[in-house]
Amino acid sequence: MSSEERQLELQGEVWMTMGGQHLGGPDRVALLAAIAEHGSITKAAKAIKMSYKAAWDAIDAMNNLAGEPLVERLAGGKGGGGTHLTKRGTQLVENFRQIEREHRLFIEHLSRQSHALADDFLLLQTMRMKTSARNQFAGTVSVIKRGAVNDEITLDIVGGQKIIAIITRDSTDSLGLVEGCAAFALIKASSIIIATGDSEAKLSARNRLCGTVSRLQTGAVNSDVSIALPGGGTIAATVTRDSEELLELEVGMPASALFKASAVIIGVPG
Repeated sequence: MSSEERQLELQGEVWMTMGGQHLGGPDRVALLAAIAEHGSITKAAKAIKMSYKAAWDAIDAMNNLAGEPLVERLAGGKGGGGTHLTKRGTQLVENFRQIEREHRLFIEHLSRQSHALADDFLLLQTMRMKTSARNQFAGTVSVIKRGAVNDEITLDIVGGQKIIAIITRDSTDSLGLVEGCAAFALIKASSIIIATGDSEAKLSARNRLCGTVSRLQTGAVNSDVSIALPGGGTIAATVTRDSEELLELEVGMPASALFKASAVIIGVPG
């Protein structure tokens, strides 16, 4: 093998995190840029060869972790009046592009020096956390109530809302949780119960996040329901199609997401 064939080339991409959680990289920024260009989620997803559902999931995740909306739906017309980036979303795209250019120049500079590295240089792979939980919320621990076995953790999230979790005392200690520290909550979409109507009803579920139905995706058996929360957050639920029809769910109607404190997983950046 010639020295040209063995020459090491360095590559890399810029990724953004918020509170230790994956906010986005080139793919998500490309989605934001395509939304700004086309004014439509459907057209933007098609332009970057991403499924409509994956595009909306990415937008929901970015809005939640950024702490404010990056993408907003415009009112008007059947099916809505299109979609656009907020001022913060536009700024994020511009700043990411600038950082990406500087990063590319840095990588090119390092790559020119790579001939001095050993031929058997070990390539390292970066491991990223992957989770099946659809709902991820970054926030701040505001209250810790200690118990003999379990602790009650209150997490302040986007829009001034709160999520309550029940975890073991050992978990509180091993995570290093203290009031005022950054943390994130994970909730599976299948653990969410959708409620409409009387918001004063008494329920055993400790968590109730109220908002407006922002998206419905009806399937043969189950349906995906997204509820837009005050402040720009979104929570997703998986319900049966029968439940969707029974509740007469429609985009734009008030709804609540209910879930038990025991269904919440707490994590910390690290």
